[in-house]
Amino acid sequence: MSQAAAVAERSPSGTGSPSGTGSPSGTGGRSAGSDFAPLLRTVKDRGLLNRRTGWYARTIAVNAVGLIAVGVGMFLLGTSWWVLLLAPMLSILCARTAFIGHDAGHSQISADRAVSRAIGLVHGNLLLGMSSAWWTDKHNRHHANPNHIDKDPDVAANVLVWTSRQAKVRVGFRRWLTRNQSWLFFPLTLLQGVAMKIYGFQDLRRQAPRERVVEGLLLVAHLVGYVTLLLTAMPLGHAFAFAAVHQALFGLHLGLAFAPNHKGMEMPDPNGERWGHLRRQVLTSRNIRGGPVTDWFLGGLNYQIEHHLFPSMPRPHLRLAQPVVRAHCAAVGMSYTEAGFVDSYRQVLRHMYEVGEPLRVE
Repeated sequence: MSQAAAVAERSPSGTGSPSGTGSPSGTGGRSAGSDFAPLLRTVKDRGLLNRRTGWYARTIAVNAVGLIAVGVGMFLLGTSWWVLLLAPMLSILCARTAFIGHDAGHSQISADRAVSRAIGLVHGNLLLGMSSAWWTDKHNRHHANPNHIDKDPDVAANVLVWTSRQAKVRVGFRRWLTRNQSWLFFPLTLLQGVAMKIYGFQDLRRQAPRERVVEGLLLVAHLVGYVTLLLTAMPLGHAFAFAAVHQALFGLHLGLAFAPNHKGMEMPDPNGERWGHLRRQVLTSRNIRGGPVTDWFLGGLNYQIEHHLFPSMPRPHLRLAQPVVRAHCAAVGMSYTEAGFVDSYRQVLRHMYEVGEPLRVE
């Protein structure tokens, strides 16, 4: 069964069921489940939930060749400061690696859980030093309740906050961060790659013993391998500079891919009506307009609405599903949000600025 179909059949609270009691605005009183079911049938009938094993095999192979080529280049140029030109290339390839791990976590690549788990461990833990188990747990909770202040970990109050309620309780240095978070957002994303590595190690305490051993060993293997590569390929000063540029640009790339997807979109009222699957996923998500370059740079996450409606849909099918989803939303009277690449970040920063506004006028 596809992940989308499984979501459609579940009904417990918080699972992302389309059979919730709340009716999307403009649907003429139809249930939320009846709004999603025809769309699901159409998508399945067009084969858009069928996996693209060959496409992913080529993508993984090309990415692996790219990583090896950069590694060889580091040894060839290691004694020269020209080696720093390879750091941005490596950050881009690492982002591609993260996108592969993301897709594996959603069972887009294979229906076999063991295969998906193995791909996630290799591309997450081993190649990036980012825990696959930590990310999968966090990301699945996000998908089940996007932008829900009490259930979505991506909008929980942390370094940044996303609601005025979160902002009001900030004190000390965090209060200063909130006042200025719209200006600090992009500088802070430079630390995102390192932060995700730290979160992965911290999450080992939550994991079952067997999972903890596998995850932990691979995380340590990445750290040892990364440091060894740098120190054997180049002098110490070059190594520190290379790591700084690589990790900063990697974090920035991830921030550029993730930030515009939901920030500044609707946030369900925790005490309000329960939203159905279609409403929950569409109204809280924003697509980014663009062409093949945008699709490649953002790893398909620019089709955020389609991805949230059908998490197991292979990445190359998301653009094919977009006209179907857009037409269906129009038919049921539901807004479908798209923005240009630059405008999407403008909207995100505006939202962050408005959240911090009360703290600046005190």
